[in-house]
Amino acid sequence: MAPYISLSDKYHLNILDSKMAAVERVKGPASYFPSIEKKYGKPIDYWLNLVGEVTDKKHMEIVAWLKAEHGLGHGHANAIVAHVMVSRAK
Repeated sequence: MAPYISLSDKYHLNILDSKMAAVERVKGPASYFPSIEKKYGKPIDYWLNLVGEVTDKKHMEIVAWLKAEHGLGHGHANAIVAHVMVSRAK
């Protein structure tokens, strides 16, 4: 026998389902962008443009440069570089 669900519960579950469906979760490197902006005080476009101008270095070289010259943490630097590299490949 199925558990009893009241009409009120069904209504609230439907609202919750529709809200969750409307909110698409950001995945991959872009999921770091809000915390990067908050922690370093610059818009993500600043970092993406900065890394986008670097064309003579490999991925991990750019990560090391962001860490050394701009004080970014490894995960944040890696997320920015990965996003730029994927964008270039398209």
